[in-house]
Amino acid sequence: MKTKPLYYEDCHMDRCAAVVQSCIPQGTHWEITLDQTVFYPEGGGQPCDLGSLGSARVLDVQERAGQVIHLCDQPLEEGATVEAVIDYPRRFGFMQQHTADHLLSGLIFQRFGFHNVGFHMGADGVTIDFDGEIPPQTLLELELEVNQLIWKNLPVSGWYPMPQELAQLSYRSKKALDWPVRVVRIPGIDLCACCGVHVANTGEIGVIKIISCVRFHQGCRILMLAGREAYVYLNAVFQQNRSVSQAFSAKPLETGAAAERMCQTLEAERYRNTGLERRLFHCIAKGYSGQKNVLHFEPELSGDGLRQLADSIATEISGTAAVFSQSDSHYGYALVSRSEDLRELCRAANQALCGRGGGKPGFQQGRVAAEQKQIQAFFETQWGELSE
Repeated sequence: MKTKPLYYEDCHMDRCAAVVQSCIPQGTHWEITLDQTVFYPEGGGQPCDLGSLGSARVLDVQERAGQVIHLCDQPLEEGATVEAVIDYPRRFGFMQQHTADHLLSGLIFQRFGFHNVGFHMGADGVTIDFDGEIPPQTLLELELEVNQLIWKNLPVSGWYPMPQELAQLSYRSKKALDWPVRVVRIPGIDLCACCGVHVANTGEIGVIKIISCVRFHQGCRILMLAGREAYVYLNAVFQQNRSVSQAFSAKPLETGAAAERMCQTLEAERYRNTGLERRLFHCIAKGYSGQKNVLHFEPELSGDGLRQLADSIATEISGTAAVFSQSDSHYGYALVSRSEDLRELCRAANQALCGRGGGKPGFQQGRVAAEQKQIQAFFETQWGELSE
């Protein structure tokens, strides 16, 4: 006996009474079939419903040869009547996303002739793959048009046409299908073969937002949010922008310009600071003029700062400049020499000071997990008296 699919009769039905037809052990779970069900089985890119059958939790739902199989965490007695209850907010979110996909795919097919060749509902939204590239400048137009269709509150219907009627219909499909075929219609917008569950009217979607469109294989992939997911995302963006607005003392619709001004200011400051840093490095280097080997500690230097200071000192001395700067529990280092091969010194330092690093013969850079006194003791064994 095939399961009666109540989810096609009323997309908003969230529960029903059903008779247990079979209960078969499957590992640590049980596969249960009912005479009728509100649980939509996974298919057509749409995840299955979750919920409960009486006291049993429904973990997965699949369809096999007309039977809807409910994978549950405990057994139910065959012949018993149970209440089947789905997680309706989750289901409704999927219905919103799926119908929004039909609106967007229908419009793209009408305008460009591109086919929807891939569809997936994930945690980050709906991804839709098309077999052609959509001009970026048209995305906002498409998004607005889809939202206008949503606000028109168009009816959404699904049915199984008889073979003669099906032959007369020009519907979208990823592949040739044998009868029976379920067709979903949005008047004037889309006619598509689809086994999914949809809202009754487009107004139930609320809103859609296209997040991205990237090249994918020979076409493109669109990431879209619809309904509740779109609201949650846009609200999060609004809250982020409110924080940015407060930080920049700018109106919410002027944060982009404020951020651009801030970037320009920071770039100017970075350029100024770089100049000051170079002057400081030059002064430090002049203090070591005429010496042989130098071990120097300087706080809060970046990797590039380490290199530049070591290079400046190396121009003033005859041997090796070793510059260290502490970061958390580590010291970054740069070794520079105009006359010596530093690879062996670097290997010895890394081994003695629990470090790692390397580079060219005259330049070595890395970091060590050691204290300042340990670093000083190492270089004393290498060079004898130190210039610091």
